[in-house]
Amino acid sequence: MFLSTSEAGLDPAVGSDLASLSLLENLFDPLLRYDYLARPVKLQGNTSTGLPTVEDGGRTYTFRLRPGIYFTPDPAFKGKKREVTAEDYVYSFKRLYDPSLRSPFGYIFDGKLAGDEALKKHFSYATEIPGLQALDRYTLRIRLKEPDNNFLFYMAMPAASVVAREVMEAYPGQAGNHPVGTGPFMIGEWKHSDRLVLLRNPESSAVFHTDLGPANDAGDKAIAAALEGQRLPRVDRVDVKIAEEFQGRMLGFLNSEYDYLEQVPESMTEMVIQDGKLKPELAARGMQLYRFPVLQTYYMWMNMQDPVVGGYTRDKVALRRAISLSYNNAEDIALLKKGFAMKADSPLPAGVLGYDPNYRSPVPYDPALANALLDRYGYDKRDPDGFRRQPDGTPLTLAMSSEATVSGRLRDELWRKCLNAIGLRVVFKSDKKTEIIKASRLGKVQMFESNWVADFPDGDNFYQLLYGPNAGRANYARFNLPAYNERYEKARVLQDGPERQKLYFEMNQLLHAYNPWVPLTHVLSADIRQPWLKNYKRHPVEFTQWRYLDLNVAERARATRAK
Repeated sequence: MFLSTSEAGLDPAVGSDLASLSLLENLFDPLLRYDYLARPVKLQGNTSTGLPTVEDGGRTYTFRLRPGIYFTPDPAFKGKKREVTAEDYVYSFKRLYDPSLRSPFGYIFDGKLAGDEALKKHFSYATEIPGLQALDRYTLRIRLKEPDNNFLFYMAMPAASVVAREVMEAYPGQAGNHPVGTGPFMIGEWKHSDRLVLLRNPESSAVFHTDLGPANDAGDKAIAAALEGQRLPRVDRVDVKIAEEFQGRMLGFLNSEYDYLEQVPESMTEMVIQDGKLKPELAARGMQLYRFPVLQTYYMWMNMQDPVVGGYTRDKVALRRAISLSYNNAEDIALLKKGFAMKADSPLPAGVLGYDPNYRSPVPYDPALANALLDRYGYDKRDPDGFRRQPDGTPLTLAMSSEATVSGRLRDELWRKCLNAIGLRVVFKSDKKTEIIKASRLGKVQMFESNWVADFPDGDNFYQLLYGPNAGRANYARFNLPAYNERYEKARVLQDGPERQKLYFEMNQLLHAYNPWVPLTHVLSADIRQPWLKNYKRHPVEFTQWRYLDLNVAERARATRAK
């Protein structure tokens, strides 16, 4: 297998990039998981014996843990087997409040757990709150201040996984380099930003079960028949290579080095796809092509606290609006994404609860309007080379961070072309994505293209990216508008329906009025698998399928010899 970006660190409370999340969900265990095959998506028990008992109108949840779940061995346990208890989940959830960790996932509990003001005022792991209680060794009770429609989705996120306090304290500040969990796999070898080997966790007690519905086809039923009642994972080892360059990924797959390829790189599409189908020579090798609508939104955000592009005054709003008007969406989709994407009119991709298929952005591609807007709001002065100056006459240079990859350079050129067309000078600061994300959380990045993949399939997971209190966490733009915050807080407690839909419409309008984001695209993934890979099915929310996959080893060996 490969990951397309470097892992930042394997601590469930901290890791938020796709590479880290993909690994975390295989090394650590939340209380719940998604049923691998059920569509629409459905939750099931993981370390919990099943779904929790829900009382008090959706405010109280009682989970019962499966006895006999053990952490993988570590010197911190002093040679003893360490069983997971309810108290471990209490500790793990408190970590999301720990100010020293600056967890980007604090939003899943912040302000929601009964009595959590005590944790926020003077944080201490010794502080007990009524919202988090271990009733006995295997019983966990969580009390919310108000019902939260997405609470059970949170309990299936990697950030809600269990960790051992002894391990966290044995490696202060370095827990992400010493992942010790209870998941189906454990770390074998690890060469940062290059290669990882995951080994079957011999203590894993997970057993496969699925509840198929009418939406499942014959392929799903075949997978269910192969896996039902089987211990997980099915393979003994997963070799993971960090392959950031598109060409290396593609050539490695065609050379039988990888068992599947998800999201064929746009610039490599013509190598494997012809007239919308897999090339005949690849189909003849038994490969199969799948098209998958990813619950993912690409967007370019601007730091609202940055002295050049930030702020809520009319001239700053006009600058960001002009930048948004300059973005050539059609060129991006046709030339860079090779048609495998859809225009993003709002933060929500199709398939997420709350998505409105009829909503259209009021900010089109219109460089003429962008130029007129900049002229009107004081950016009409020009340098000798034709680039615009700020309203006070000082030089104006935009600084956009970008990934140091072939794709990053292609996107730089698209943005350079778009921004230069409206008289804006831009420079690009290339770095690894993990480093850019770290700087973004500290407010040290002016502009950057990012993307968000659903943690859970509800609109709240996307709109929280612009919620003011999440600044410095998932809200990289540091957008903090009371009118938006108020609507988000009202929408958060509503179930999907007309009332919440109205609030989402108003939040979209505020996004397009102030332009902290330029919504870009929603990806339509082209996935290809090798013929020897068994039980493969892409899940809308979970990042990997590794625990379920099996191999026809003999068939793969024959293909490798025939290269």
